[in-house]
Amino acid sequence: MLLNVLEGFARFLTEYNEHFASGMAYLGAGIAMIAGFGPGIGQGFASGKAAEAVARQPEASGKILVTTLVTQAVAETTGLYALIIAILLIAK
Repeated sequence: MLLNVLEGFARFLTEYNEHFASGMAYLGAGIAMIAGFGPGIGQGFASGKAAEAVARQPEASGKILVTTLVTQAVAETTGLYALIIAILLIAK
């Protein structure tokens, strides 16, 4: 009798842990995707400043464009890392 109760309790803990771990993975993926807001805000701000710079000095638009594209690419990596982490957590 006691052995059956203990086996049932062990089975419950095993199933509970699997569902709990799955839920935490989904929660972690959602939290990781919050990191996508930072690059979006930063890139929008940088683009606005680049547009202001081109308006002030149209002759320097080539240099401003190159610098803006490079910095936007670097800023986007954090969002991509967050996406990769979220996919890895969900695919687990």
